Amino acid sequence: MKTLQKILFIMCALFLLQSCIVSEKPNIDFFADAQHDYEGAKFMSVNVPVLLAKPYIKKALKESGEDEAILAMVKKVSKIRVLTVENGDKAMLKDYAKYLNDNQYEDWATIKHDGDNVNVRVKQKGEVIKNMLITVNSDKDLVFVDVKGNFTANDISEMINSASDK
Repeated sequence: MKTLQKILFIMCALFLLQSCIVSEKPNIDFFADAQHDYEGAKFMSVNVPVLLAKPYIKKALKESGEDEAILAMVKKVSKIRVLTVENGDKAMLKDYAKYLNDNQYEDWATIKHDGDNVNVRVKQKGEVIKNMLITVNSDKDLVFVDVKGNFTANDISEMINSASDK
């Protein structure tokens, strides 16, 4: 009986961890498209298992003294994908911005923080925001975070104001 429990536990653990995949292939649609080939750019993508990540994120936010609005927003997240790019360039960002505009993403904020540019874009259906893309660029290194969930405009505004105040 103990052996069966161990096997079942291992299978459940593997099932939960399968979504945490680190790859050198882009996991964001624009960069995965074959027509965009950026020579010299090195991609690293991570699909974050939200089920496992939420408790750690909440604990870290509580310890750092973040307000309740940010903690409430974390509860609304359903999927997170992160893509880092080494040796990215301005042409890549320009093409990506055009792609987002063509796909009905609205530019909500651009924040300059410690010499880095942070850009927040959202895709909205009615009053609900289903997708938020955060882009951080500093010289040749770029980070793209794709966050899916059910957010309101107020949630996003509070997050932006919280980041701007620091």
